[in-house]
Amino acid sequence: MIRRGVSVGLAALVVAAGTAWLLNRTPAYDLSQQADQNILLITIDTLRADALGSYGGRAATPHLDALASQGARFTFAHAHAVVTLPSHTSILTGQLPYEHGMRDNAGFRVKDGTATLATRLKPLGFATGAFVGGFPLTKRFGLSPGFDVYDDQISEMKSDVTFTLPERRADEVVTRALDWVRRTPGKFFGWVHVFDPHSPYKPPAEFAGKSPRPYDDEVSWVDHALEPLLTHLATLSRPTTVIVTSDHGESLGEHGEETHGMFAYEATLRVPLIVATIQPAGAIAKTRGTTIDTPARHIDIAPTVLDAVGVPVDPKWLGTSLRPLIADGDGPDRPSYFESMSFNLVRGWAPLRGVLQERTKYIDQPIPEIYDLAADPGEASNLATRQSDRLQVLTNLLRTFSTAPPDRPGQISASEREALRSLSYIAGSAPERTVFTEADDLKNLVTLDRDLHRASELFRENRTAEGVQMLRSVISRRPDTADAYISLAYSEWESGQWPAAIATLEAGLAAGAPDRDLRIRLGIYLAESGTNLPKAIALLESLPDTDVEGLNSLGLAYGRAGRFRDAIAAFQKILALDATSALAHQNIATMLLEEAGRPGGDRGAKLREAEQFARRAVDLDSSLAKGFTTLGVILAQTNRRPDAIESWKRAAQLDPEEFDALYNLIVLLADAGRIGEARTYGEQYVRTAPPQLAGDVEAIRQLLRR
Repeated sequence: MIRRGVSVGLAALVVAAGTAWLLNRTPAYDLSQQADQNILLITIDTLRADALGSYGGRAATPHLDALASQGARFTFAHAHAVVTLPSHTSILTGQLPYEHGMRDNAGFRVKDGTATLATRLKPLGFATGAFVGGFPLTKRFGLSPGFDVYDDQISEMKSDVTFTLPERRADEVVTRALDWVRRTPGKFFGWVHVFDPHSPYKPPAEFAGKSPRPYDDEVSWVDHALEPLLTHLATLSRPTTVIVTSDHGESLGEHGEETHGMFAYEATLRVPLIVATIQPAGAIAKTRGTTIDTPARHIDIAPTVLDAVGVPVDPKWLGTSLRPLIADGDGPDRPSYFESMSFNLVRGWAPLRGVLQERTKYIDQPIPEIYDLAADPGEASNLATRQSDRLQVLTNLLRTFSTAPPDRPGQISASEREALRSLSYIAGSAPERTVFTEADDLKNLVTLDRDLHRASELFRENRTAEGVQMLRSVISRRPDTADAYISLAYSEWESGQWPAAIATLEAGLAAGAPDRDLRIRLGIYLAESGTNLPKAIALLESLPDTDVEGLNSLGLAYGRAGRFRDAIAAFQKILALDATSALAHQNIATMLLEEAGRPGGDRGAKLREAEQFARRAVDLDSSLAKGFTTLGVILAQTNRRPDAIESWKRAAQLDPEEFDALYNLIVLLADAGRIGEARTYGEQYVRTAPPQLAGDVEAIRQLLRR
């Protein structure tokens, strides 16, 4: 089951010749045990195993291929989940999803005190640094303990209409990581996460169009971006063991799934796994690559790292070190558990669980599936109805793992929800169910999910009527699909049809759709429209006081009702749950500003306190446009007009649709006699303001006619 000394094509050798960290190859690679070494974990989001050149893929990946050519390349490695946060938590903790509790990207946070590679290696003298490129791994989700540096400079989303992705490019992430490595004199554990292969596939211009699939161009770009970091490792004073994997793959239309997160077929469950050691330049080891066909799992990575640095592996772990497998070339098969829970948690559809044993895969759904991956790697022939005995054996094997219903998602803010939705992840909370029929099987519902994604694309393309029609079609086929009602209501709300938006949400509640998300959105719309503030507040007060999005919506409803103290108390509860919430700080500043405008009390003290919260908000998130808007109002009211103008300019730069900032900016510029600037911003306002601001648009026109 092992091939040593894998040959590479002449073209690959020519490319690799200029790679400083490529090691000469004579004996086969062996992962030696050494306490004084660096560990670098590289996770490439959404990377299919078969995308890399060393795995037979179409992407040009000379640097990762060179790493594989002098290390160990596992051909049959698998994730345990098909979304980002649960998979990365398994990688870092050595635990399965039901052990660490992360079952989806939305509504979960790693429990305090959870042991990770960072918390285990830091006490051993390792400097620890994490550099992440995607929103689902920002520190709000709880993976930061144990890291000296957790670099996640990714902005919160501003609203439902934001389609700018909450991610940063691979070269930015790598630059941050490389700077940290250069400043770190001792041994280190570094984690570098790059997000670029994630949809939508938009590689930098110089990489676009080089492959038939834009996805492969993204993969090639990531390989290029990693090269400076990999090259630098050969200049260090100690060896560095590098582990490269992905959190999951990408379906690219296979089995009807456009991206990932629903099914657990090989396109999304199988991952690349490369382990190699880059020696210091003066102590180059002569090794050749090893290709290993024995199965490997994400939960084997943490034990491998600890074993490599001479630390006893946690006896409670189901995973095992891969060092013996790398050394011996073969080993016993170890069954692997996997799951996909997003659509159960969000929409109430059937949960997906399964096991891999040798080359057989069992998927537990209302319509069960068995695949012989050796003979049928594309999983085209379901053997479940033909192999009843095998089905029973695999069902019993699955029961050796936990099949208890997952905990329901908890805290999630509005910005988190929209950030995840912009990345094509679903978000929400369906009530727990234990009985499912074939109507709940994901295979029978994939077309609905595809239509929901298509509706989002139509709205992005300003094809609103078509998007609305598609959402109504989804609702007619599956009336309990909460996110269809929410998307439809949002479209109606944005077009000024607020009675229709409210009616849509009420129809969703009447149809039995999961009510928590519908209630929150209905509460917001009732409050913002002024239709029924008492009903809005009652809806939102009934939610748990640990529900961040519910608390935020309740605070805004209190503010609409003039109950500013109650609003501040609601936002303070959010800060007790997440002290880094920029949005909560900004909202408290807004409420204090409103209080300062009331007769009586110490207006100056309120404004000073409001300024502290507003500045804290923009410090926490320098791209929070609303924070700069609020700060500008405070500055204007304290006679610092030039500073207010600059703050509003910053808000308008960050978000061209921050209409409060634009309006204030135009008025203040006109008052200051800066008519040319006022007219420039005024034209932008008149051109882009939504219908509900028609009165303000006319006021701006009148102002600029003077």
